[in-house]
Amino acid sequence: MRRQWVRHRRQPRHRARSVEGGSDQESARREPDGAPADRLDAARAGPREHRALRPRSAAGPARHLGRRALGEPLVARAAATTRGGAGGGRGCGGRGVIETQERTVTVWQDRVRIRVLSKGHGPALVFFHGPWGLTWDPFLDELARSFTVLAPEHPGTTPEAHDDIYHLDGLWDLVLCYDELLEVLGLESAVFVGHSFGGMVACEVAAAYPARARRLALLAPLGFWRDPDRIINWMMLEPGELRRHIFHDPECDAARRMFPPSDAHDATAAARVRMVWAMGTTGKFIWPIPDKGLKKRIHRVTAPTLLVWGKEDRLVPAVYADEFTRRLQSGRVQTVDAAGHAPHLEQPEKVARLVRDFLSQ
Repeated sequence: MRRQWVRHRRQPRHRARSVEGGSDQESARREPDGAPADRLDAARAGPREHRALRPRSAAGPARHLGRRALGEPLVARAAATTRGGAGGGRGCGGRGVIETQERTVTVWQDRVRIRVLSKGHGPALVFFHGPWGLTWDPFLDELARSFTVLAPEHPGTTPEAHDDIYHLDGLWDLVLCYDELLEVLGLESAVFVGHSFGGMVACEVAAAYPARARRLALLAPLGFWRDPDRIINWMMLEPGELRRHIFHDPECDAARRMFPPSDAHDATAAARVRMVWAMGTTGKFIWPIPDKGLKKRIHRVTAPTLLVWGKEDRLVPAVYADEFTRRLQSGRVQTVDAAGHAPHLEQPEKVARLVRDFLSQ
């Protein structure tokens, strides 16, 4: 796909602006004028619990939040603000249960929109998803029992903002973009959890900004390359092959959800298209070789780190866990039986327990 760089370039602005209302989101995003929004004093903005996002009513459209989101409550407890769903999807839950929320935040001089899903209560936990897109799954539900989970979609993987990826030239731009996101969310620090490419991103953010990460839990992360143990380029695999490489059991429920049959209904087919698009978008930061120099920076990570690897990982061999523990200041490894490259999807309760116990120390 040919990138139309010129078409997407605009004059930069000094800082992100809050966009009130959803019907004029695109026109507001492209508006070149306007004074920058002033930062609000978080102490005067109401509840201090994870200053970030104001809940919206069920009838109101999604809002783009810039710097003015500071000081506003992160997770809404009203059922009217939920998204429907079942089986571990977005919005699953019952009466009296904190539901999955969705907000869109603008960063990078108002040129990049990032949708953030959130749920739970407790200390802030930022989850960086893998290369196949973000889906709220049972693993995140388990973590939301003890933490306020914030799960941002990587720039460009959100369908309504797919062309925003053209404003980021490389991995370093992405790291800076996430630093801005954390600032807008009002999070000076949080615990980071990342899977695959998301684990690489979490580690890079923690290396660039050590004070941002209190603890790290990395699930089969990318970041290194060893010629004897090459990582398979999943961009070159057919869907059936990819399914067998991601999962130890390609017929498990998680695999069936990620790879529905070709005759599935339209909504499922659309989800499959989003997954393929996410692969291409995140591939910009991964390939041709998923080693962008992390080994030169990882010594800057000061947070205690847990590495979780499926014993049957066919994409990123478990031997890479040794590379991480050898270079990290404080790292430990837990391997998971009967799991491949997505241990948190195949064994959600077990992996969530490992992560929760480590992060709570």
